[in-house]
Amino acid sequence: MTETVQPAPSSGWINDSAGRVELAPGAAPTDSRFVNDDLLPVPVAQRRWTTYNFAALWVGMAHNIPSWLLASGLVALGMDWKQAVFTIALANLIVLAPMLLTGHAGPKYGIPFPVLARASFGLRGANLPALVRAGVACAWFGIQTWIGGQGIFILLGKIFGGWAKAAEVGGQPWTLWVCFVLFWVLELAIIYRGMETLRRFENWAAPFVIVGALVLLVWITAKAGGLGPLLDQPSKLGWGADFWPVFFPSLMGMIAFWSTLSLNIPDFTRFGAGQRAQIWGQSLGLPTTMTLFALLSVFVTSGSQAVYGAAVWDPVALAAKTDNVFGLLFALVTVLIATISVNIAANVVSPAYDLANLAPKLINFRRGALITGVVGVLIMPWKLTETPELYIFTWLGLVGGLLGTVAGILIADYWVIRRTVLDLAGLYAPGGRYWYTSGWNLRAVAAFAVGGVLAVGGSHSAEGKGPFPEEGLIPLLKPLANYGWAVGLAAALVLYVVLMLPVARAARH
Repeated sequence: MTETVQPAPSSGWINDSAGRVELAPGAAPTDSRFVNDDLLPVPVAQRRWTTYNFAALWVGMAHNIPSWLLASGLVALGMDWKQAVFTIALANLIVLAPMLLTGHAGPKYGIPFPVLARASFGLRGANLPALVRAGVACAWFGIQTWIGGQGIFILLGKIFGGWAKAAEVGGQPWTLWVCFVLFWVLELAIIYRGMETLRRFENWAAPFVIVGALVLLVWITAKAGGLGPLLDQPSKLGWGADFWPVFFPSLMGMIAFWSTLSLNIPDFTRFGAGQRAQIWGQSLGLPTTMTLFALLSVFVTSGSQAVYGAAVWDPVALAAKTDNVFGLLFALVTVLIATISVNIAANVVSPAYDLANLAPKLINFRRGALITGVVGVLIMPWKLTETPELYIFTWLGLVGGLLGTVAGILIADYWVIRRTVLDLAGLYAPGGRYWYTSGWNLRAVAAFAVGGVLAVGGSHSAEGKGPFPEEGLIPLLKPLANYGWAVGLAAALVLYVVLMLPVARAARH
């Protein structure tokens, strides 16, 4: 077992004045079991994403249909619009912290998430968190692609009269399947061209989607003659005893919305020009965008209530109510760009790297992206969206708790145990510093297992509403179930530090 924690200075490193590290010429490892061109550190000369690039990335990812619907879900639980927007804003401020902490390794070392995970889990063990993350992303990719395809189908149905009444295949109109497949192909075509194409796409997609949302607000406000009664509706929960039991689980749910990215954000920050770019770009892009988007959602829905007598929370359904062909085409393009923007960035980049990490000799970034696209179809997202209990409350709920656990281990290892110092070449070297026990750090696995049990062991379902027993899988842990992400992160972080600190101290003496 290799127990050294802090690396000694290595001639294989080159540090620049900004504290960025890259491998010296000839120092790149060649063992194809753990290396390919996509997993190697990005050369310093190619780390050129700016503050605007990161802010645009988050604007592009945040502006999508599921984000728009977050506020509606909270209002449906009994909150008023102010409580809903406050909950969303606070959640994104909280999740920003692990984003910045795990993102730090990107600009400094130029490495993606699965390679960073090798420092804590071991060269082979890193496949455990990588595959958990990849599984979530593949499912989200399929869901988002289906939602985007449905949006295109609805809007085109307004333009072409008989579009929605086409013959059914597999229980759906064949025209809907065409929209789904074309949308799927377009997404993969963009990401197949690589990360630089994604950067350029996000740069112009972000402002376009903002304009689209503002146009929708202006349109509905003009039709309503002002915003409607939704803004005047009082909270059904108040701010007392009825509010807090709804608030805390809702807060965890809003955090879980981006908890996936808090793990694999190094996949993007590895292209950063420096720490300032990723810190300011993410800080300006994530919490502000999600809060403003929630406000836009509330204002537009309020206007729809005034115009149509009922709140229309789905922006696609609302846009479809116009008979103006230009307006429908503009809405169609906006939905297309918004969904592509989030899906390829949030749900294709990560599994592409994660799958490449699983078999570097066989899978590169492009092949990983194609595999993600295929798996996203094989999970049959049209079935998952028919059963929200299965997808949201069962599968995603469980995986969300496990993702928090992985985040706790990554943060503990990088910041507490290693103090941001990694042996860059060692992350690719079997038998080296991060080999541990046959490529596995059993301490990390133990922290992952304990944190995971605490996070999801109390999972429970109301009678007839899900697969879990009403008293919880482990009744003793039921009180923790609604706080799965936070419980998993805190428990794994503390346990990993306790297990690894003796090793770290021994290595420093």
